[in-house]
Amino acid sequence: MARQQKHTNPITTEIIRNAFNSIAEDMNAALIRSAYTPIIYEGKDCAVALLDADGEVLGQSLGLPLFLGNLSLCVQIVADMHGWDFYQEGDVIILNDSYIAGTHLNDMTVIMPIFRNGERVGFATSRAHWLDVGAKDAGAPTDAHEIYQEGMRWSPTKVYEGGKPRQDILTFLKNNSRFGDALLGDLHAQIAAGKTGEKRFSALIERFGMATVDEARIDIFRQSEEMERECVADIPDGAYTAEGALDNDGLSDEPVPVKLSITVKGDAMTMDLAGSSPQTRGGVNCGETQTISAARVAFKLLINPERPVDGGTFKTLTVKSPAGSIFAAQEPAACSWYFSSLGLLIDLVVKALSPVMPEKAAGAHYGDSMVIILSGYDKRKNDELFVSVEANNGGWGAWSDGDGQDCLINNVNGSFRDYPIEVFEHRYPVRINRYGILPDSGGAGQHRGGNGSYREYELLNDANMSLWFERSRTTAWGLAGGKPGTAPVVRITQPELEPEEMFKTNAKSLKAGTIIYTQTGGGGGHGDPSKRSDTNVLSDLKNHYISEETARSVYGVNV
Repeated sequence: MARQQKHTNPITTEIIRNAFNSIAEDMNAALIRSAYTPIIYEGKDCAVALLDADGEVLGQSLGLPLFLGNLSLCVQIVADMHGWDFYQEGDVIILNDSYIAGTHLNDMTVIMPIFRNGERVGFATSRAHWLDVGAKDAGAPTDAHEIYQEGMRWSPTKVYEGGKPRQDILTFLKNNSRFGDALLGDLHAQIAAGKTGEKRFSALIERFGMATVDEARIDIFRQSEEMERECVADIPDGAYTAEGALDNDGLSDEPVPVKLSITVKGDAMTMDLAGSSPQTRGGVNCGETQTISAARVAFKLLINPERPVDGGTFKTLTVKSPAGSIFAAQEPAACSWYFSSLGLLIDLVVKALSPVMPEKAAGAHYGDSMVIILSGYDKRKNDELFVSVEANNGGWGAWSDGDGQDCLINNVNGSFRDYPIEVFEHRYPVRINRYGILPDSGGAGQHRGGNGSYREYELLNDANMSLWFERSRTTAWGLAGGKPGTAPVVRITQPELEPEEMFKTNAKSLKAGTIIYTQTGGGGGHGDPSKRSDTNVLSDLKNHYISEETARSVYGVNV
């Protein structure tokens, strides 16, 4: 639906630009406040976007960066599949197919077209992690070797058509989840977010008129594209490379290589993943749509990061993923743990460009979501089934002008939160005995890498545990002489048994009284550690970020 380019008053354009993002934030707030499961209302594992009639981003809320531009791509892919007339007034469409949306089946995309006077003027879209979508194990399996074991798989499907619910579809959804009522509750929370977006967008159009809103949209897109092209043009032309590897795919012990080549020519950038691993038997694969989103996250980290995303963003970026690789997986590849390779990809983009963007590049971060899943039957609540899915924070890399952040969620998850201890202990038969910052885990440097965290769980009744911890072999690297961060650790101590350490397991049966100790890695340091000031070393020591031994032996400060 191309429209003739015009130019609005710049003040009006800024008002409308901020209104787009404000609408998205209101949508996100409506989703979080209406959600039924804590992974959304506490963990905030969700994202929303307001799109124009062509599926381009008008505003996107704070949320999971990994979904950057993905909702826009999904709307456009569905239109390619079925035509734009597939979208009718009053429709609510769901989509979670990993080979279309790119992510795992727990991430449900909801698309709601917005109409005004019979004409499609935009879309209100959202994505949220549904706690259970009927996989072979509660929550999500870590040992699936094909997508059919990972739950219900939905191509674009209308659950509301012309404003009326399709009760057969809703009943099917409910009956195929271990938490059917909560699943429908979360679906309707996403619908509430869409209704909020529709209401606010309609009010904006009513205030300014469709023509003015449309002209502002064109100006906003143009400005974003021009600014990004200028930034890319400042990077010297050339080819820049980096490579790394995941520990394994969860089923074998073989590393999974990731290779990246970035070509900059004029004001255009191409990221090529040729040479990366073919799709694996284990679930570290993803659809190409999600690879594009991860590449966009890395691009945005370095290129004009202060400006919000819109339909003019990423026009200068091309992403190439070999078909049948972990970054463009084909059926029947398992995709539950798709984000592991993408977190590594983001770090590798920064590493590849660090020689020509040294003032913006940071050392690698701890690298993965570090997920622990606990499930079972809660004796406190008449043996009610429970499932908790929790990501753990860790250390981020230092850069040329400062230390890395301690205990921050990984780069694909953005505003994701771990659960407050009070909420966790209330909902699940688990006690959190210890939780804190892990000293000495950040890589040493003139600027110190951020520290990871430690956490100790005590099971109050029998439960099953699944783990997905990564980056134990390739820990967070430093830059400019900075040292690497430490590796993660998970130690399981069952009553009357010797402790055992592991990083990945599926539905491991544990007895009441079991202690699960986890610690995440730190970020890479930046610069020669001998150049770190005594003042900063002593401040780190005072705040328990480093030990006395590290202060003496690594930084040469006599304490």
